[in-house]
Amino acid sequence: MKIAVSTVGTKKDSKLEPRFGRANYFVVYDTETKEYTFIDNQEIQETAHGAGPQTSQKIFDAGVNVILTGNGPGKNAFQVLEAGNIKMFICKEDITAEEVITKYLNNELKAFEN
Repeated sequence: MKIAVSTVGTKKDSKLEPRFGRANYFVVYDTETKEYTFIDNQEIQETAHGAGPQTSQKIFDAGVNVILTGNGPGKNAFQVLEAGNIKMFICKEDITAEEVITKYLNNELKAFEN
């Protein structure tokens, strides 16, 4: 399973980014290989409209199964993620990607519902 966290950086100790669609990066943790990678989403900052759905498509294309973010995606992004059967969870804390992944794996996060 691949878990993506919206972050401000590209490392497992990068802070959680509360935004989903306009997050600059997503740190991705693969529960099978135990490896971290990242998705660069910086070009989305130049997008006037549709950032959420475009980011959702990028997440889907990367084979992600679960998204962890601060505030959750907007309505259109939610629809894309839901259609891709990607689960979404929110965390309002100021913590790192690694810490929020641990919270998810320990069933400590609330599922996002639009």
